[in-house]
Amino acid sequence: MKLSVIIPAYNEQDRIAGTLKSVKNYLEKQDYDYEVIVVDDGSKDNTRKVVRESDGFRLNKERRNRGKGYSVKEGMLMAGGDYRLFMDADNATKITEIKKFWPWFKKGYDVVVGSRDMKGSKVAVSQAWHKELAGKAGNVLIQIVAVWGIHDTQCGFKVYSKKATEAIFPKQKLTGFGFDIEDLALAKKRSLKIKEVPITWHNAEGSKVSLKSYLNVFRDLFKVRWWLWTRKYKS
Repeated sequence: MKLSVIIPAYNEQDRIAGTLKSVKNYLEKQDYDYEVIVVDDGSKDNTRKVVRESDGFRLNKERRNRGKGYSVKEGMLMAGGDYRLFMDADNATKITEIKKFWPWFKKGYDVVVGSRDMKGSKVAVSQAWHKELAGKAGNVLIQIVAVWGIHDTQCGFKVYSKKATEAIFPKQKLTGFGFDIEDLALAKKRSLKIKEVPITWHNAEGSKVSLKSYLNVFRDLFKVRWWLWTRKYKS
């Protein structure tokens, strides 16, 4: 199987059906095998019911809420594809953007990540100014502390090869929104080739990312730096 698509979801009953329809419509037209895995993060609404009523999608076992990072890790390790994309349930970055990624894998890259903050990126609908400001300031700090050279570590559209997945995700410790930083830091630690690609992104209403979430990401950033310094990640 060429591609696995992992979609973490928490209380997404109002958006997940549209996202799944969009993903399926695109993938059915491609000439490669694929699977779509929805990882429900202990939703309290009808997210699981909506996914079950949609045809042709895998769903994780029911469990309590553990965080987006935990859900992405679960889905990536459930997957069987040679390449594994995780994308957000709000469909802020459309599945069609993946066509920009394949040429880089052919050139030998192990991880290809979408970016909203580099030349060629298109932010079709912007998020609130305070979120944009926090994101830009935060990324400078993230680059300095843990992941130099990546302009947008937090974009929810990333593809890992099977090799990269097996090298990174079993080692991931973080369960919240800071997991992207940890995974990219681990990729760099293992000398995997990373390519950042400009994408088109639409801000979606109903974001689960709050001010507290941003603060937790900064806390997790320094956890990752500490773990790298103290060699908490075993080879």
